[in-house]
Amino acid sequence: MCTLIVRTGRPLTLMGVRDEFTDRPWEGPGEHWPDYPGVVGGRDLKAGGTWLAVNPAARRAAALLNGRGRAAAERTKVSRGDLALRAAYTGEGPRGDLSRYDPFHLVLATLDGVRLFSWDGEHLTTADLPDGTSMVVNEGLDPASPRVLAHLPRFEAAETWRDLAAAEPSADPGALIVRHELPDGRIFASLSVMEVALSPDEVTYDFTDLTQETDG
Repeated sequence: MCTLIVRTGRPLTLMGVRDEFTDRPWEGPGEHWPDYPGVVGGRDLKAGGTWLAVNPAARRAAALLNGRGRAAAERTKVSRGDLALRAAYTGEGPRGDLSRYDPFHLVLATLDGVRLFSWDGEHLTTADLPDGTSMVVNEGLDPASPRVLAHLPRFEAAETWRDLAAAEPSADPGALIVRHELPDGRIFASLSVMEVALSPDEVTYDFTDLTQETDG
């Protein structure tokens, strides 16, 4: 996932936009993981993990974004897709030998607050997201990111977010919904949008498959 917008309060709201190569197989939200009963998310069919996991019973959600930094060694590298699953299931941040993972940002959201864990391949840092609306991108909480500059004010001002993600795909660095045609013919694009709302009474999620809109 390449963009996550978070708004604290009641409900606590997250919207994740997943950008990926269009030829990488995946499927929409469901309880796909027997080892993490009750956790819902879209599943990456190549590596088996997810980019945004929701644990309705625990009123928790976790989102994973690729980060910047030193890549893991190829011989010991493991998929980052299990990080959001474990965080949503256990309520805990990343543990153990993180050197097996490429750089990442992991956001863990509960009714008590939202925490950002960032691994650059050498060091793990943690930060609590401030009250209000925040946007996390591949650089983390980067106020100078073209995407943050272009879109954070829009999300801060809007009461509801669904229409803000209804944009034509673009290769512009500041675009929220992206589409890049690479020289080798592969396409990197925004594939889906998922909005999650956590409150003491309920958890809801609204999933939009952007590939269906493109194909149709």
